[in-house]
Amino acid sequence: MGEAADRTVILRWSRHPRCVSLARAELRTALAGWGFSEWEESAVLVLSELLTNAGQHARVSLGREIETLFRPLGDGVRIEVHDASDVVPQVRDPEPGACGGRGLLLVAALADRWGYGARHGPGKVVWAEFGSVKLGS
Repeated sequence: MGEAADRTVILRWSRHPRCVSLARAELRTALAGWGFSEWEESAVLVLSELLTNAGQHARVSLGREIETLFRPLGDGVRIEVHDASDVVPQVRDPEPGACGGRGLLLVAALADRWGYGARHGPGKVVWAEFGSVKLGS
């Protein structure tokens, strides 16, 4: 754990759409503090997609919060979005002209790595990594 764990930013959010912009601001602050501003544009867009998906698609009971975790790893950063739903994210192949369904395609295009898994307690974590990160950290 060490230094990276000391610099981890963990925040909790309601499902309200305004929380996405607040979370983006927190991520920008963290990235600047870690000297990773070069990842800001992509990382903020990926966070927006993951947090919006959690708020819209992870149908959880009212009062359940969504958790974000931002952590520097090596020469990169990991972003996690935790929610209490067991519904796994699925990359879609939307029809041309469709209004939605491209979020995870965007995540896959912008992040160096992304995925999902179980978390402690109910639900899942969806994560994305940017930069030269240490695998398995």
